[in-house]
Amino acid sequence: MIENILLAVSGSGNAEEMLKTLMELPSLQRTKITVLHVVPPQTTAETMTLKWEEGGKILANTIQSLRLNPTLISSVLRQGEPKDVVGQVAQEIDADLVIMGSRGLKRLQSILANSVSQYVFQLSSRPMLLVKDDIYVKRIKRIMVAIDGSEAAKTCLNLGLFFLKDVQNTVELILVNINTEWLGKKSEDIPDLKPESNPALAEAAAIARKYGVEPRCILSSGGEGQQGYLTSTGRLGQEICRLASDWNADLLLMGSPDRRPSIAKSFVDLDRLFGSSLSDYVRVNASCPVLLARTSSD
Repeated sequence: MIENILLAVSGSGNAEEMLKTLMELPSLQRTKITVLHVVPPQTTAETMTLKWEEGGKILANTIQSLRLNPTLISSVLRQGEPKDVVGQVAQEIDADLVIMGSRGLKRLQSILANSVSQYVFQLSSRPMLLVKDDIYVKRIKRIMVAIDGSEAAKTCLNLGLFFLKDVQNTVELILVNINTEWLGKKSEDIPDLKPESNPALAEAAAIARKYGVEPRCILSSGGEGQQGYLTSTGRLGQEICRLASDWNADLLLMGSPDRRPSIAKSFVDLDRLFGSSLSDYVRVNASCPVLLARTSSD
């Protein structure tokens, strides 16, 4: 399911460590890796030459550090706007997964700081693994998948099951669903929620068992809503992040349905950037790497 991975590197951050961790999984042993570094436009030819040489060293050091089968890894050094080039190269190699570092900036900060990862995520329909600079990348022992019955969530479940292939029960699959009907209610008003009674969780668990994986299923009411100043999306995102932290997830997968009309594919979705993106909240606040997936393809 994942045959080509694009790793975008800048010389700093945790993306490289995340790839090392992923490559320990048996399912990815034969995956082809393309390591990309982009040199932004410079004001003088002399500066461009220096940045080009620096980029070559970054690629060489990254490849040496990864210690992967040399027949499966290649490097690409490009000049241009990083936010544009990453998407272009992902298209060229038909990447099944893009891995990038992220500073974890909030929506407005991302726009003002011209965040590369935020821009690429908005405009790409490919699964994207964002690794914040301020988190500790751990060996994958617990994969959490947010389940809500959507096609995007099912894509994430399939990715999670792919990662779990041939791991011999050394990695736990945790399926979580938040019952939005009780989101923010007081505990005394919330009935006893049974994971097996939730249709989305039950369906996801049944699919996992077909692949020989016995998942842990968690059904949450979203807490008592003591932080009422948050929007419903914020409370939902807060609960997903809390669950990932409480269950010590090493990787969180969640769907991010593509709501943009086809005519607007070349424009950033301002609704997501400014107002109501659940995936944006989680990528900023989660304590572990977050893999976001959509259902449509480029």
